[in-house]
Amino acid sequence: MSTIIFILPFILVYTVLVIYAERKISAFIQDRLGPMEVGYYGIAQTIADLFKLLQKEDIVPSNSDRTLFKIAPLIIFVSVFAGFSVLPLTSSWEGAAVNTGLFFLLAIISLDVVGILMAGWSSNNKYSMLGTMRSAAQIISYEIPMGLSVLCIAIVSQSLNLQDISFQQGIYSKEAKYLFDIPSLGVNVTSIGGFLAWNAFRVPFLFIIWIIFFISSLAECNRAPFDLPEAESEIVAGFQTEYSGFRWAVIMLGEYAMMLLVSILGAILFFGSWNTPLPNIGVVKLANWTTGQAGTWYSFAWGIFWLLIKSLFFVAVQIWVRWTYPRLRVDQLMNLSWKYLTPFALFFLILCAFWKIIFV
Repeated sequence: MSTIIFILPFILVYTVLVIYAERKISAFIQDRLGPMEVGYYGIAQTIADLFKLLQKEDIVPSNSDRTLFKIAPLIIFVSVFAGFSVLPLTSSWEGAAVNTGLFFLLAIISLDVVGILMAGWSSNNKYSMLGTMRSAAQIISYEIPMGLSVLCIAIVSQSLNLQDISFQQGIYSKEAKYLFDIPSLGVNVTSIGGFLAWNAFRVPFLFIIWIIFFISSLAECNRAPFDLPEAESEIVAGFQTEYSGFRWAVIMLGEYAMMLLVSILGAILFFGSWNTPLPNIGVVKLANWTTGQAGTWYSFAWGIFWLLIKSLFFVAVQIWVRWTYPRLRVDQLMNLSWKYLTPFALFFLILCAFWKIIFV
């Protein structure tokens, strides 16, 4: 079963629902009503906006580089969309069986900055150019602590295969030693499972690493308080100032898809992937570890349910952060990455290496 065939329509439906949810959540945080007129409690407002965008004229600035201007939104979305191809959704639905799936995922999503650079430069607009330069500085800077936090998981799990990392956070694994049983401390998560086997809890400091990962993912998504490339109060809309209609919608679709992608990745790496948080309850019983065949449709639905619940929770946290904290200045943005997140990530990377040597 192809992950891509399922993911594309899901992303479209997810985006419509999350935009509505963001409007309602932001209205609640700021003591407003949000959309109310179109549909019951404004539930059809996002659908109406979608039809409006499809009907708008596709304007290309006369002095722009027309070819680059037109393909830049597609590059932004495709680079994000391709990242979903290696995500394991259940024990038997692992997407593309790539042993270096984690490396591929980080490599492919980093290409969205190329699309942003193309969009800003080809627009021949000073606001767009300023936004695209900010984006290049921001994304390149925050890819370092994000990559280091992911590398911590790779060291602990001894794998770049996302499905392997998922299995290691459940009761059933290829080798029990990957579950970090520590007999001397009386720890045996093989027989307990649940949230105790998740990376964020079985290795004490990995929860702190997840915080570094989460902050870096906000910068990768261009989400507030790291939305300097768009900064509507300073540079109108940044790199997408000259875009309208369908192409603007594709850029926003890429942004919301990136929110979901990094949320799923965070759930897979730190919070048990498709594994249940309930110890010894509803755990997928494998017929064969090598092929990853699951026993029943129940286990299939159970795995997708938990992965989506965890991922959508992190999406909600991203929305909450956006409407709670003010936008950082450029110097604050760089200081946070280079003076704090990167040194801490390097320290925890060394700590993970020692943990692996001592306890396993």
